[in-house]
Amino acid sequence: MAVGRIPENTIEEILSRIDIVEVISGYIPLKRAGRNFRTLCPFHHEKTPSFMVSADRQIYHCFGCGKGGNAISFLIEYERLEFPEAVEALAKKAGIALPESQKQDVGTTSLTTQLYKINELTALFYGSNLDSPPALSAKNYLLKRGIKEESIKLFKLGYALDKWDALIGHLRAKNISLSFLEKAGLILPKESGGYYDRFRNRIIFPISDIKSRVIAFGARVLDNTLPKYVNSPETPIYTKGKSLYGLPAATDAIRENDYAVIVEGYLDFIIPYQSGLKNIVASCGTALTTEQARLLKRYTHNVVIVYDGDMAGELATLRTLDIFIEEGMNVRVVCLPQGFDPDSFVRKNGIENFKQKVQQAQNLFDYKLNILKSRHSIKEAEGKARIASEMLPTINKFKNAILKSEYIKKLSEELNVAEHHIIEESNKVKDDKPFSAPAQASAKKALDINPTEKLLIKMMLEETETINRIKEHLEPADFQDERVSRIVSIMFDFVAQGKSVGTSILINHFAEEDISQIISESVFLEVSSGDKDRVIDDCIQRLKGKKIKLQRQHLHNQIKTAQASGDQIRLDSLMEEFHQLIKKRD
Repeated sequence: MAVGRIPENTIEEILSRIDIVEVISGYIPLKRAGRNFRTLCPFHHEKTPSFMVSADRQIYHCFGCGKGGNAISFLIEYERLEFPEAVEALAKKAGIALPESQKQDVGTTSLTTQLYKINELTALFYGSNLDSPPALSAKNYLLKRGIKEESIKLFKLGYALDKWDALIGHLRAKNISLSFLEKAGLILPKESGGYYDRFRNRIIFPISDIKSRVIAFGARVLDNTLPKYVNSPETPIYTKGKSLYGLPAATDAIRENDYAVIVEGYLDFIIPYQSGLKNIVASCGTALTTEQARLLKRYTHNVVIVYDGDMAGELATLRTLDIFIEEGMNVRVVCLPQGFDPDSFVRKNGIENFKQKVQQAQNLFDYKLNILKSRHSIKEAEGKARIASEMLPTINKFKNAILKSEYIKKLSEELNVAEHHIIEESNKVKDDKPFSAPAQASAKKALDINPTEKLLIKMMLEETETINRIKEHLEPADFQDERVSRIVSIMFDFVAQGKSVGTSILINHFAEEDISQIISESVFLEVSSGDKDRVIDDCIQRLKGKKIKLQRQHLHNQIKTAQASGDQIRLDSLMEEFHQLIKKRD
């Protein structure tokens, strides 16, 4: 069988060569816990570590949210990769070269592959333009703005020539079709026919995805022409609001510092970054989105938003920050002095003063409340009502009941209003659950699996001989849960083929997340020490007894139906079958 057009034996070889502990510890710190490793789950917010990694079984499982799987599953979930992309990443780590035919199948369709290639060629073209005589003013502009040569190279900054068809001519010479250029958002159709370059006489800022592939471009004018910025349209590989400028360069520093600084523009990112603040990203001028929050959540649960003085009081902008609260992240806010943005503040006051501002950031509750208190009189009933109406939607976004309770109490004290009145108004907030029944931080998905069936899976995964023993007494159909039946069937097939049943490899045979959860959860079951053979025999007998009981119930229902319909022949046959069944022992 081939999975995602990559042969199964290739995937098995990759999984046998890599160490899941090494893979996961490259993203999050692991602490030894007996034979296993433990850490805070990267997939949901928690304070007590419940994320376990087994070096023996090469799998992970979170007892909080239920996520589980092997190294491939982890990369898919953590890095948001497609299955073939995760396999390719692990193949490189394991030193296994995928055949060229398989590499071509990895990842995406031919269209998106072409678009990545076109964008890379375009970035190189714009970058080479920056050193040409027509770009002298653009190069001088960047240098005067304090951008260093190494930053220009690192972020692939470039220049779009002041011509209508410079890019078209360059890429057409490389046999790139106009239809692909249009799909990439790099050219526009003329009303009279033909095409022209979208970006002309502008400084170019390539936007890259987390894998450092160029997916779009931002373009800035050199003078006061409007619009100041022109950006790529949405394409098959670029969706506005789903990327963060500079993220590929910032991920290591974000993990190391355990927080990310978010600014708005390209220069607001580059100037602090080159000055030493590496855990910084930019929102590319768009309002922050849930997708961007989740993107950052892969690396940290803490963010600091930096607003320039002109944006500080915009409540509409502040409301967008509630998305971080909904994602279980901690949000703090910095307001720079009037007339400053991160770019100009760092150039005038230095990076250390900027870092100090970041360290002094206020939590979102305090920052928003202070703005509201400056706008509405806290001494008047109407002012208190307006403040509460803005604060309560934010408070209601907190999923942690303790945090929510504390902020309700704090708002009550600030407004000098009885707490039960604040709670009453909180319960009126549209689309939010009543405060008296707050949502759990991260509910574990209920699997409702027979404990006996999970215990047998654990034992079968520990020894091949146990699989052979169980196979003599049970069939996959004897397991009542259809998912468990499928797992057992695959294990029986492995043994019949003379293959060892590796937990990590077994997980790879199933695309369903709940089946991965069943396998990983079974592995981490704690079983009291004792006579293992007796435990296995007891489990087998319980499943047999359960099956017979169900068969009896089914026959009983059929007998009742036959009696009601007066079908004597059918009734006699069913009664004989029932009498034979009751002779069997549970």
